Amino acid sequence: MRGFGAKELLDCYARGVFPMAEDRDDPRVFLLDPDERGIIPLDGFHIPRSLARTVRRDVFHITVNRCFNAVVDQCAAPARGREHTWINDPIRHLYGELHEAGHAHSLECWHDGVLAGGLYGVSLGAAFFGESMFSRRTDASKVALVHLVARLKAGGYALLDTQFMTEHLGRFGAQAIGRDEYRARLDVAIRETADFFALPEGLSGRQLLQSITQTS
Repeated sequence: MRGFGAKELLDCYARGVFPMAEDRDDPRVFLLDPDERGIIPLDGFHIPRSLARTVRRDVFHITVNRCFNAVVDQCAAPARGREHTWINDPIRHLYGELHEAGHAHSLECWHDGVLAGGLYGVSLGAAFFGESMFSRRTDASKVALVHLVARLKAGGYALLDTQFMTEHLGRFGAQAIGRDEYRARLDVAIRETADFFALPEGLSGRQLLQSITQTS
């Protein structure tokens, strides 16, 4: 996409559209504007009991923006049940630009010093657009999602966009809304101010769960 960089990509998010590729080996990039959009209401986030126990036990060590490119690469890599992904080289480059500009962030889950899971997304105003996640150990990406929601709530975010609605996300309280409603919420969120770094890094799982409850 010659002439299409970080600024143009942010403009797309502000309009309610986002990029994808057919396959990680396909160099083409296209923009999507779905009829329905998946979101997770931050005040309606649900943590299954078994996952809450995992978070409370601090099975994983969570960091922020420690290795953004590695998280994107892992999200793009084939895995069991996900042999094909939509993250190709042009998209990796675009999100690398957004990260350098301070608009794209990653959360990393470490287990015994090894990157075991994580997620990344885009921040614009008080909207956060979750892009992709990966897991190399059970519950690693789910724990990253819990940490993300705590961070967004602490930072005053108004919208967590998951792009699509899935059964998996539904377990966390995700819901599908129509395009018009989504754009109305988006227009409000991107005009507000939020702080992705308001929540201190290194909180224990117990403290993290308390922070989610206290800001509900």
